[in-house]
Amino acid sequence: MGPYYYEVDSIQGEYAYLIRTDTEYPDEPMVVAMALLPEGIDVGSRLKWENLEYSLL
Repeated sequence: MGPYYYEVDSIQGEYAYLIRTDTEYPDEPMVVAMALLPEGIDVGSRLKWENLEYSLL
């Protein structure tokens, strides 16, 4: 599955809001629990989602 690319739009408590960057028309921000994301992410971090796993670019 994938890969799909995202950018962290904002972080609110234990949740990050991700914007998909590999499409011409991005959807609404997607909410993901911080526990599912790699350590060290911050607003503006770029992520790759592939095979049900996020990795920091």
